[in-house]
Amino acid sequence: MTDVALVVAVSGTAALASLIGGWISLHRKPTTLFLSLALGTAGGVLLGAIAFEMIPQAIDLSSTAATVVGIVVGVVSVYSFELLVMRGRTSGIHAAQRRQIRQYHRLNPPMGDEVTVLAGGTTAEELIEGLSIGVGAAIQPGLAVVIGLSIALDNLAEAFSIGALIAEKDHSEKRSRAARRRVLTWTGAIGLGLFLSSVLSWAALRSLPDAILGFFVAVGAGGMFYLCVTELVPEAELRHYQHSSALAAAVGFAVILVLSTY
Repeated sequence: MTDVALVVAVSGTAALASLIGGWISLHRKPTTLFLSLALGTAGGVLLGAIAFEMIPQAIDLSSTAATVVGIVVGVVSVYSFELLVMRGRTSGIHAAQRRQIRQYHRLNPPMGDEVTVLAGGTTAEELIEGLSIGVGAAIQPGLAVVIGLSIALDNLAEAFSIGALIAEKDHSEKRSRAARRRVLTWTGAIGLGLFLSSVLSWAALRSLPDAILGFFVAVGAGGMFYLCVTELVPEAELRHYQHSSALAAAVGFAVILVLSTY
């Protein structure tokens, strides 16, 4: 398989996972147990890909210092975008500052409703994940495949969440044309953003020196780590039964360990 075919196949599969997840959520409402398993597995897989593939590759290609800087850049990039969407302030539901933040958001509403913030933020975050696939393919085909698999599971789980959130907002809308169009539009945009960023980043970066490619892998790892610990893992824990999300995360983590070994 040629390099361009690999990028198209891997990023296309990950992109389709988002659309498929949205389509399934319209026809069968995911249970909370299923969502905890899906989000937990996706979180474990992403953490495994970061720990066993992306960070070691970044260090080998560049240096420990460059890898640390790249991770910081990735984390700060996604964090800054989230702050932009939330008008500069955010907090957890049990934070002591929660009441203050809610009052602030009444005067300075986030950029859209809950669905728009979640789906729009996910679409933008796909740029980091697409970068990871594109740079991974430029370095080593196996790296792109592992990263792509991780992101495909992530997109599938997030698409379930988007579909479930729209259904929760108005049960009567679930099978309506408006709801169907909204779910498929957002999940399609997420997939398209990932696909385009993967192909374009591969085309633009594949001829760069290894040290620079290693730095960009670290940037992708930082962004994916931030998404995992702030979105996937917390969302999975909110829905867990008998710690189903933690067990699923452990399974996903172990799967990537095995894949990275072979």
